[in-house]
Amino acid sequence: MNLNSITETIDKLLWGWPQIILLLGTHLFMSFRTGFIQKDIFKAIRLSVKKDPDAPGDVSQFGALTTALASTVGTANIIGVGTAIALGGPGAVLWIWFTGLFGIATKYAETIIAIKYRVRSEDGTMLGGAMYALDRGLNMKWLGIIFAILASVCGLGIGCSVPANAVVSIIKTNFASDESSAKTITYVTAVILCTLVGVAIIGGVKSITKVSEKLVPFMAIFYVLGCLTILVLNADVMGETIYTIVSSAFTARAAGGGFIGSTITTACRYGIARGLFSNESGMGSAPLVAAAAQTRNPKRQALVSMTGTFWDTVVVCLMTGLVLVSCIIKHPFIDSTSGNGSELTSQAFSTIPVVGNPILVVGLITFTFSTMLGWYYYGERCAVYLFGEKVILVYKIIWISGIFIGSIAELKIIWNIADILNGLMTIPNIIAVLLLSNIIAAETRKYAGEHIDDKDESVIPVINNSRKGVF
Repeated sequence: MNLNSITETIDKLLWGWPQIILLLGTHLFMSFRTGFIQKDIFKAIRLSVKKDPDAPGDVSQFGALTTALASTVGTANIIGVGTAIALGGPGAVLWIWFTGLFGIATKYAETIIAIKYRVRSEDGTMLGGAMYALDRGLNMKWLGIIFAILASVCGLGIGCSVPANAVVSIIKTNFASDESSAKTITYVTAVILCTLVGVAIIGGVKSITKVSEKLVPFMAIFYVLGCLTILVLNADVMGETIYTIVSSAFTARAAGGGFIGSTITTACRYGIARGLFSNESGMGSAPLVAAAAQTRNPKRQALVSMTGTFWDTVVVCLMTGLVLVSCIIKHPFIDSTSGNGSELTSQAFSTIPVVGNPILVVGLITFTFSTMLGWYYYGERCAVYLFGEKVILVYKIIWISGIFIGSIAELKIIWNIADILNGLMTIPNIIAVLLLSNIIAAETRKYAGEHIDDKDESVIPVINNSRKGVF
């Protein structure tokens, strides 16, 4: 058995039922512990566009949210949904939606502890995330170090080289006419990506959030409007589409009609797995940037952060699923029985005249580019926790180098390894969320109702050795 087969086997095992049970179980548990915080989603959306400049923090609440969305809204929202449908049948769409709905509570929970246990560096920069919650909240610094190592290395794969490779593949597929032009496009695209990402990350979190605040709303609105256009064109089959999705989620479906045969278990597994992977609720990634937000108390930013899961999965993934299933129903020649999510997605969007292919191409390029920005900040914060501020320039160079290498190389093994690390970093973060669930529930009650605007009077400690890091 070669290395690729070994990593692929481990990846499938890790992202199988054990991980599904861990994450979905946490989503359900935290929904109860927070009194089903999902009911406050519209209040959270209103808070997300407000500024709180007098509160402690480095960036606005909206800036922190869009930076988190930059990393989560990616190929999983388009190709990932296609993969779930291709392998789990149309019922997987409903399970993706359920996962996002309950995952809102976990995103809220992990953000509360990231804010509550954040610290200041000597220069006033806010530092926070699962490693600080494990250290200050649970006296488990060793586990915080493990989380930081996994996240900083994982980012170089899943947030750097893999998205770069995806962008190059998309552009080559649509514009390369032969092998020579494909090679030219590869290197030109690699240089452009390195330059654009380099400019965006050079100024740190404030620079990244400025780009994210402009890019994320544009790409999201463009993609959603595009999907709505397609759904209008497919209006004659929307009733059948919704019925097929709902009925297939709870009944076994035979192969045929463009859909692969699937059982309830299969639809559930692939739907939940893709949903979890898409919104990153429970992975501890988004709280790394949420900890830098200007917020007067932990609950306000936790509410804002949880809207990320709402937009990413409850809205964007659902719309992608409706588009794909309706296209397959309307065009029976589309066959998902190959199990190839990328091919299924391409076929479905290509059936829509004029707008279908541009929506897919522009959506994938902007989504994957934004992923490189959001994940850079996650990786940098974890590297700084480990090695201090001296590592920032080195990490930037490594990141940009990873983009270039990812653009020109075959990355199947790197993808598998990054996927494994991504799954492993979930474990220490979930431990923090579950063991601090009483604190999360208490903070939720403390700032309930009219007290949502109360200031947190607790002192944020200054870490004198932040420039040096753990090592």
